[in-house]
Amino acid sequence: MLILRGAPALSDFRTQKLVQDLQAAGLPVKDVTTAFIHVAELTAELTAEERSILEKLLTYGPHREAHEPQGLLQIVAPRPGTISPWSSKASDIARICGLEKVKRIERTVAYWIDLGGATPTAAQSAALSARLHDRMTQVVFADFAALDVLFSHATPQPFTTVPVLAKGRAALVEANKTLGLALADDEIDYLVKSFTTLGRDPHDVELMMFAQANSEHCRHKIFNASWEIDGQAQDKSLFAMIRNTHQLHSEGILSAYKDNAAVMVGHRGGRFYADPRTGEYAPHEQDIHILCKVETHNHPTAISPFPGAATGSGGEIRDEGATGCGSKPKAGLCGFTVSNLKLPGAVQPWEKDFGKPGRIVSALDIMIDGPLGAAAFNNEFGRPNLLGYFRTFEQEVPGAKGPELRGYHKPIMLAGGLGSIKANHVEKGVINPGDKLIVLGGPAMLIGLGGGAASSMASGSGQEDLDFASVQRDNAEMERRCQEVIDRCWALDTDNPISFIHDVGAGGLSNALPELVNDGGRGGLFNLREVPNAEPGMSPLEIWCNEAQERYVLAVPAARLDTFAELCRRERCPFAVVGEATEEKRLVLEDPHFQNKPIDLPLEVLLGKPPRMHRKEHRLARPLHALELGGLTLAEATKRVLAHPTVADKTFLISIGDRTITGLVCRDQMVGPWQVPVADCAVTATAFDVYTGEAMSIGERTPVAINNAAASARLAVGEALTNIAAAQIGDLGKVNLSANWMAAPAVPGDAADLYAAVRAVGMELCPALGITVPVGKDSMSMSTVWKDGDQQKRLTAPISLIVSAFAPCDDIRLSITPQLQQLDDTILLLVDLGRGQNRLGGSILAQVASQMGEATPDVDDPKDLKNFFAAIQQLGRDKKILAYHDRSDGGLLTTVTEMAFAGHTGVDLEIPAGHNAFSALFSEELGAVIQILESDLDDVSGVLRQHGFKNCTTRIGRLNPHKALRVRRAGQELLNQNLSELRALWSDATRRIASLRDNPACAESEYQLKLDPTDPGLSPKVTFDLGAPAILSSRPPMAILREQGVNGEVEMAAAFHRAGFRSVDVHMTDILSGRVSLKDFRGLVACGGFSYGDVLGAGEGWAKSALFNERARAEFAAFFARTDTFALGVCNGCQMMSNLHSIIPGADLWPRFVQNRSERFEARFVSVQIEKSPSILFAGMEGSVLPIAVAHGEGYAEFKDAAAAQACSTSGLVAARYVDNKHQVTEVYPLNPNGSPMGMTALTTRDGRVTIMMPHPERVFRTVQNSWHPAQWGEDAPWMKLFRNARAWVG
Repeated sequence: MLILRGAPALSDFRTQKLVQDLQAAGLPVKDVTTAFIHVAELTAELTAEERSILEKLLTYGPHREAHEPQGLLQIVAPRPGTISPWSSKASDIARICGLEKVKRIERTVAYWIDLGGATPTAAQSAALSARLHDRMTQVVFADFAALDVLFSHATPQPFTTVPVLAKGRAALVEANKTLGLALADDEIDYLVKSFTTLGRDPHDVELMMFAQANSEHCRHKIFNASWEIDGQAQDKSLFAMIRNTHQLHSEGILSAYKDNAAVMVGHRGGRFYADPRTGEYAPHEQDIHILCKVETHNHPTAISPFPGAATGSGGEIRDEGATGCGSKPKAGLCGFTVSNLKLPGAVQPWEKDFGKPGRIVSALDIMIDGPLGAAAFNNEFGRPNLLGYFRTFEQEVPGAKGPELRGYHKPIMLAGGLGSIKANHVEKGVINPGDKLIVLGGPAMLIGLGGGAASSMASGSGQEDLDFASVQRDNAEMERRCQEVIDRCWALDTDNPISFIHDVGAGGLSNALPELVNDGGRGGLFNLREVPNAEPGMSPLEIWCNEAQERYVLAVPAARLDTFAELCRRERCPFAVVGEATEEKRLVLEDPHFQNKPIDLPLEVLLGKPPRMHRKEHRLARPLHALELGGLTLAEATKRVLAHPTVADKTFLISIGDRTITGLVCRDQMVGPWQVPVADCAVTATAFDVYTGEAMSIGERTPVAINNAAASARLAVGEALTNIAAAQIGDLGKVNLSANWMAAPAVPGDAADLYAAVRAVGMELCPALGITVPVGKDSMSMSTVWKDGDQQKRLTAPISLIVSAFAPCDDIRLSITPQLQQLDDTILLLVDLGRGQNRLGGSILAQVASQMGEATPDVDDPKDLKNFFAAIQQLGRDKKILAYHDRSDGGLLTTVTEMAFAGHTGVDLEIPAGHNAFSALFSEELGAVIQILESDLDDVSGVLRQHGFKNCTTRIGRLNPHKALRVRRAGQELLNQNLSELRALWSDATRRIASLRDNPACAESEYQLKLDPTDPGLSPKVTFDLGAPAILSSRPPMAILREQGVNGEVEMAAAFHRAGFRSVDVHMTDILSGRVSLKDFRGLVACGGFSYGDVLGAGEGWAKSALFNERARAEFAAFFARTDTFALGVCNGCQMMSNLHSIIPGADLWPRFVQNRSERFEARFVSVQIEKSPSILFAGMEGSVLPIAVAHGEGYAEFKDAAAAQACSTSGLVAARYVDNKHQVTEVYPLNPNGSPMGMTALTTRDGRVTIMMPHPERVFRTVQNSWHPAQWGEDAPWMKLFRNARAWVG
């Protein structure tokens, strides 16, 4: 084992935060010193030259001043038996650089804790350890020698046998407990009978496999159960009621309930991708159908938020990719429901402390780390996250048998999205006997064991060590590699080598492989030792049942295996043939090491029908109490409602997620020139050459379920529809829903409430609306139990339905946003679907008063909802609506206030005489506020009248120039508050969480910018005429260069293709192997993404794999030396090329790009000013100020010193700089998202042939791709000029 110390692991402010955290925990800490410690497993001693290369590889990231360590040593390392994603990728780079003796590199973090000479007590040591590491994925060592265990290689362990034949049922009951199987009594009986019939004892691996395959998580036993409520038999199961929507309305649904995702009819367009046979990108005219899926990952997120949420998103992405015979994920959504945050220094009046189990993390910890995990996975995989929700709820409420606790100690972590699929790949293919059964992706590891069963337990009721075992580890870059293989397979169209595919999720291979062969009508013969395995010491149970992520299982005909294998090799994607399909429906797993068969079962025993669950339930009536506001003033109510996290600014959740990757995003969460996070829905384009697309939205109103579960479910559907109405869809029947149900049916009364809620949606509302629920999921263990002293406590989630709506979009240009337009003579109308009832039960107002109230909003007449959708669609199509925002959490006051924030304008709001101010302003009845021209009032009123809304449409206000919200009733002023004051309330929670999570100086800087009334917002200045593109007779070859983990290649290829180039897909493996030479290209672009997952520095690993590889170095050096070539590096490609400066002529002044000043991934839409420079790409653009997409975690331009930065800044080689909204060069966050000195963000060489830039022009070359744009821009956005300049230069 070789140990090499690296740079300090933490920046100064992170070190300071850690010291404060440790001191707050009562530890006598004076100071902390940190360092990355790299440990390498070697097959032989390195030569001096090899060690020098390794040391250079392990010198990366921002420069930090090292300090002499002193104090107690604590080394945080990955859990033995696992390989971190960092390790697998760093080891890959070392091998590419010729370091064949390096078997594996691992990175740990050393902490030296200065305790002032004190010796910590056992309790203090435990507290220290807990704060330094994630107990689910890491361990703590006290000395460096102990790190050797990371490379220990144990001998394989055998399976064990459970003595059912000798000891009967008791043996299985004991195994159920010790293995954490979560088997029900009837399942134990079924297994005893089955193995007695087989005449042998079961093996532990067979029992675990059965437990996973038949867990509530996988089998949905409650949703498939028969029901009896209050002595009356019910005629349908929960699932049957959901399927009823499809039976009544299947038009446009191509696949429902039978695959990893549902598929609906999409639009036709030129789907842009590379032909795997030639490597050339082109649009392919075809039907582009839409798939949709939404999952939850609640239990793992409660235990360990970052990996729990990350693998939640990753698992859902795999579901999409494994739909049909392979498809492509396109856009994501993510949501969280947690208990009260109790923000330090800002605990709210309604946030009471009811306690929680020790091993479930706090709501605040979940919301600090969970969203980072979900965002990180989406970012690294390359899927934009465009939609979400966030709710907090935790309250003592009236119960049928006295007060009870309701809330979300077990959180909801929602992950979903939509994707694209070819028409001929919607259905699975055929598995024939002899077809090869393949595992694609990463190796087996001892993680995520028993996750399916664990997710089916109430949180806090299982054994703590089993909780630990059920947590997974994420590796998005590996999943990206798998998806690249899948993409090349479906791109082969009828030659697609994949005949059947499933993702590997809960239960690992023990679920996925039996499911694969069973769904294909076959059996399977498998070889345990062919399963890729990073820990040889695992037992058969551990190899077969672990939930190591980023894996798929496939069936590939033997005749197409070579094609598949070559695609995998090119992408460096691991795969293994682990078995063959058999005629007999039997599952046999052979173990050549022990010469035995850990599994030998008829599939019907594994997947047969244990007795169907039957539930006898009773309704419980909950007492409802009228809302008593006492002395609560309107001003105080406004303050509390706007500050409630459910209502408040969600920037801290949004800016961490890439929202522009793919170049097909048209509507993200951020709205208008001031980029306010208030969009109602997400919209993507079908392809780069059409104006059709897809839309998705979310609806949920879970606290209402405490008063009325059926109403809560109807409101979730209603809110999803009032949200998606902002997109131009046309007929309501084209909208399809995903329903995600969360409940705790074991709690008295909740099962009956769940049944009522499902019936309301599946049998009543959706049939009346003519819409379908073709996909969804249930999580039936949403209760948390723990002991507080001698007191047993339980906190249970309300019946929770989260609805996600998906639809094809007829015209992406006609999407409406909440941004109020600062035009003369406009008015605001309220379309009130509550028809004046203004019910307050379950509202945010009730919650901030620590009550639930009585009657709740509801969908009283489905016809109103249907007509509302039709009316908004018609008005949107006729361009009669200037701004639109649905009414939901926080009521009318919140709706209008958010519209005012988005439009940066004051509003005068009028409450009709005789109406109660609180109910009028804070009721959360369904409906919307629209801004229209006063001159259009007759036309708009006519349409609303035709749809039955004459008596529930009210003229409620108009804009004012005073940047204030003024509320009047019958001439009396009830509220007059400055917009900046309201924004301070609304944005306070996001500032506080960002301050705890990120650089607090950056959080404060952004907060102050939001409060600036003089900020003009994005103000583009275009100094050139884009004009018509030149007609060119040829397409010069353009290398679209990528490395593993790069994810921005398709939109880059599309931009250069539009400009007149022949875009060619070039992987680094093509260059390293000699298959492709750069001498055949005139242009080269290094694309954005996460090459090698950004290990060894962002872009640095990619660059070093070229610099330290003889063939690659020669190729790049020769290309840059030619005078007839040009190159562009964007984002990750910019970072990579900046590290190639030694072989790029005229690049000697370039900086390195390292971690952003915020120390967070930044996804922003900001302005850059084009400078005078020799760059051929920016020719004729000097002086322009253009908005552009930014998405990176390492964009800070780091120079050797201030003098070097100044020299570069004044060299004339800076091609673009960040500017503020007044066009002044800026270092102010987030207008300069990374803090680069003097705003520098694009640089060029002295001859202008090579340009590097951190922002993404390839994501905004069409006007519709811009989060906001001036109305007069045409099809091509100004950034198209950059790509046309390249084509003009080549000639």
